[in-house]
Amino acid sequence: MTRTIPLLHPLDDHGRLPRPLVGETGRPSQGVRDAADAVTAATAKPVLSQAAGLAHYAHPHYLRAEPTAFGSVTFHFKAFTGREPRPETPSAAWSDSELTYEQKKELDRQYDAARTLWSQMRLRLRAAPVVRRAAPLWQGWKDAEAGLRRVFAAFWSTPDGMWRAQLLKLTDAERAALAAARAWDEVAEELSLLAAEHRREVGEDEDLPLQTVAQELGLDASDWEISWPDEYKAGPYSWDSRTPMVRRIDAEAKRQRERLAEVARLAPMLT
Repeated sequence: MTRTIPLLHPLDDHGRLPRPLVGETGRPSQGVRDAADAVTAATAKPVLSQAAGLAHYAHPHYLRAEPTAFGSVTFHFKAFTGREPRPETPSAAWSDSELTYEQKKELDRQYDAARTLWSQMRLRLRAAPVVRRAAPLWQGWKDAEAGLRRVFAAFWSTPDGMWRAQLLKLTDAERAALAAARAWDEVAEELSLLAAEHRREVGEDEDLPLQTVAQELGLDASDWEISWPDEYKAGPYSWDSRTPMVRRIDAEAKRQRERLAEVARLAPMLT
């Protein structure tokens, strides 16, 4: 990262500092020493604790820590499977008088990094079978919703004597769409709960999206609609127990029926 250090004296016409940079003693002037100190402080990397002091408490997968040019630390670990116990800073470390406070904080950061990697692998492990099961259900839902709208649109070209048959097709399409909606919402709730648990563990900045999990499995989940977990359960003061896609189908069916009822009211006026 580039940093700008303010100069105590302006540069001359050749882009150099003015001559009186060295005092009578032959030492750099105070202004030059201050500027050098500022450059050193700006480019200093974080100092890591001695490995011997923390090795006893390090996570079993821990390999090494490396300071970055931006003042942070990158921790390296052996690959996690997601089946390991949840990484937690050993409680004994905080009561160890041999460790400094900074060492304990560094250990905390190490376990935070371990927990992030572990949680991401755990999400992959737990979500993979659900994602595979969800893929055909999402396609089934999309087909059923499109089918409902297609059957309704067919009324515009249905002869008057065929409306009863078309109404039967419409009710069949409604039932199929509701079944597909319930099936999708059931698997979507599972995925929503897994994602929420992972997000609580690592925070939004380190969150592994379900779309990424699906992509790693060779599936496209970019348009999957998954709501927050609360959307799948009625609250204590809510009378509506319908799940998100079921509510959508109900709203679509209501709109269609209102349109058909309007036509039915107007039809006698046209004869």
